Amino acid sequence: MPRVLVVEDDAQLVRALRINLQARAYEVEEAADGGSALRLAEIRRPDAILLDLGLPDMEGVELIKMMRGKSRAPILVLSARHLSAEKVRALDAGADDYVTKPFSMDELLARLRAATRRRRTTAEAEAPTVVTTDVFTIDLVAKKVRRDAATVRLTPTEWHLLEILVSHPGRLVSQRALLREVWGPTYAENTNYLRVYMAQLRRKLEADPAHPRYLITEAGMGYRFEP
Repeated sequence: MPRVLVVEDDAQLVRALRINLQARAYEVEEAADGGSALRLAEIRRPDAILLDLGLPDMEGVELIKMMRGKSRAPILVLSARHLSAEKVRALDAGADDYVTKPFSMDELLARLRAATRRRRTTAEAEAPTVVTTDVFTIDLVAKKVRRDAATVRLTPTEWHLLEILVSHPGRLVSQRALLREVWGPTYAENTNYLRVYMAQLRRKLEADPAHPRYLITEAGMGYRFEP
């Protein structure tokens, strides 16, 4: 489930964005000021950021510059400032798009889809096809895993779970997101599935399954591949 960080201090607009985004299967994080937005960008690692320029604690253009140091997610500016100079400043600071208020929700969602699609294409082009650790090697194209020069046999479910985690190195992937991606939306609450399959993956891949180095549990939240 793609995660969107909404940085906006207008509670009514935030509510409208949350309802529309969640209805289209986005996970929504909210920040009412720049400081909170920076913390969430670092901790939650959103897939896209919707950002108002008129924040109570800092200038929006400066926040965009700071965001670019923490996240490569596309940034869409939402602003009532219509001057071309304002748009140019925001885009030069690192924003991917600029939407003036008031805006059509359908247009915003279309721009969001386009921005995430462009960034995903770029990320895929840059992403390594082979992931190597001190213990095992994963070939994401050939869909093969080797450990100590021997092929590791994974079930299709084990591979799908591992592929998702490895494709998001260092990033927490929530339990619900993993369950939806691997087993489908009707299994979103079956966390015992994850415990069983993660235990199997650790037995096959980790040098010490009881104290994993690469396949990390974030208690109550999800799992992380730590390269």
